[in-house]
Amino acid sequence: MRMIPVGSHPVWHPVFESLGYATGYAVFRRLRARRGDVIDEPQRWTVIAAAAVGALVGSRLLGLAEQWPTALAALRAGHLKALLVSGGGKTIVGGLLGGWLAVELAKRVNGIRSRTGDLFVIPLVVGIAVGRVGCFLAGLADDTCGKATSLPWAVDLGDHVPRHPVQLYEIAFLAFVALGVSLPARLREGARFRIFLGSYLAWRLAIDFLKPQPLVWGMSLIQWTCVAGLCALGVLGWLDLRSASSRTPAQAAITGTN
Repeated sequence: MRMIPVGSHPVWHPVFESLGYATGYAVFRRLRARRGDVIDEPQRWTVIAAAAVGALVGSRLLGLAEQWPTALAALRAGHLKALLVSGGGKTIVGGLLGGWLAVELAKRVNGIRSRTGDLFVIPLVVGIAVGRVGCFLAGLADDTCGKATSLPWAVDLGDHVPRHPVQLYEIAFLAFVALGVSLPARLREGARFRIFLGSYLAWRLAIDFLKPQPLVWGMSLIQWTCVAGLCALGVLGWLDLRSASSRTPAQAAITGTN
């Protein structure tokens, strides 16, 4: 069977990960300058700081939990500290959910009532897509490679096994999301972020079946986390609809909802 030779080049992962952060932040600044922001300067930096810390913690915790066989082996061998400070063991799903939770907590503590996520959608999409290029080039060393397949676009990451290029699938999906959330539809404040987050969690729930990961009751911990995140979004959406339906027409006019 013919395969597209790619190989594994771990050195490129930190390069594209850093480029993803830089590109995402540059897009965020450009969009903020063009569209404005719903909160003032001190509040904005509170939200950004909360998002960064929450994303870092969430990404690391879920990443390590996902590698539970490796973590258990490291614990038994007394090497858990080395695993904690290693460069791997991070996941985008944990970063998104951790950042979202941290922002909501920070907003509640600081009395910020505006929904702030819409401005971050395109920067997140761009940053994740750029980072996924690094994941693809890193190959087997990145632990995000796909399962074996007989499809004609299978890639050889250096082990002569034809695999799904799942990172490229995700880049294509993110381009589709970017197009969708950029359409000039009238949506409530914060709706675009929730659409993006829900779409990404649903995507990962589906695409991770094509990745060789440790399973718990038929799915990986990342997939179970996606299910929990989707349930949380569903509950929040139901609460929003219930709240909107209980408003009087005068209240709806004041808040801009109906």
